[in-house]
Amino acid sequence: MDIGSVPSQDDDAAAATPREATLGRHLARRLAEVGARDVFAVPGDFNLTLLDELESELPSGGGVRLVGCCNELNAAYAADGYARARAGGVGACVVTFTVGALSAINAVAGAFSENLPVVCISGGPNSNDYGSNRILHHTIGLPDFSQELRCFQNVTCYQAVVNNLEDAHEQIDTAISTALKESKPVYISISCDLPSIPHPTFSNHPVPFFLSPRLSNQMSLEAAVEAAVAFLNKSVKPVLVGGAKMRVAKARKAFVELADACGYPVAVMPSAKGFCRNCRMGNICWGNACTRCAGRNFGRSLAQPHLFPFFPFLHTGPTHRLPLCLIFFQ
Repeated sequence: MDIGSVPSQDDDAAAATPREATLGRHLARRLAEVGARDVFAVPGDFNLTLLDELESELPSGGGVRLVGCCNELNAAYAADGYARARAGGVGACVVTFTVGALSAINAVAGAFSENLPVVCISGGPNSNDYGSNRILHHTIGLPDFSQELRCFQNVTCYQAVVNNLEDAHEQIDTAISTALKESKPVYISISCDLPSIPHPTFSNHPVPFFLSPRLSNQMSLEAAVEAAVAFLNKSVKPVLVGGAKMRVAKARKAFVELADACGYPVAVMPSAKGFCRNCRMGNICWGNACTRCAGRNFGRSLAQPHLFPFFPFLHTGPTHRLPLCLIFFQ
């Protein structure tokens, strides 16, 4: 509030709101809640206030730890690796407007193709700059702040542009919950003047996320299992093959248990290499480039049930031939 001006309702609300009830601190608590306790960041003039607020919410109090990176591409790839390494985890990175975000976009696109929940947070223009027809630095020299957003629309499953506090709480929660549900990256842009402003919507501890589990049709599931068992029981030397989407389905443990129970020879597709820490899982199913043991088993097998498969051209070869007998468990 300016000296000598009439107090507004917003000034009264801010005065009555605890100092820690800011957008930046709320975001820190939300990220920590979903497992992103380390946030990879590169400072820039559009995200400095946000970084201060994130750092103020200490890990010991339910906040996050900032990890400085040399450049934005490194930060986004670190978030990618963080999401991979922590089962069911989320990675997060903070970059600056346009020049930083566009530097990070290659890693975000990779996370999209690998089904990794990465939250890419970009410091955005001042909330007063929207609609002002100003030309800002860090842009392509046009009074258009949507270039960054348009780029991320192609490689994220949800985009949130936070340029006012009234719906910031809802937008942040929707973005993070969508990343969890879809197991894909999301993009959040936060105006640089908002992270340190207290607001009543951030005054209470956030309600824990509740994500409805995906339920199968029980009758259809039982019918599918019966058909698969009947098929495999009459098959000649089946080979069980694990695919890359085991991670998305959180089914790596179940795959190992199934392999141990059925006793079939086991292989994994190249993109699933290393998913299962088991000596039997070291065989790679990759056309003519199979490991020796996998190639021998495939040569004698007339059925190769593929679980959670992904068939890019690189895995199938120039003819794009798929196995004759497929069982998809998605």
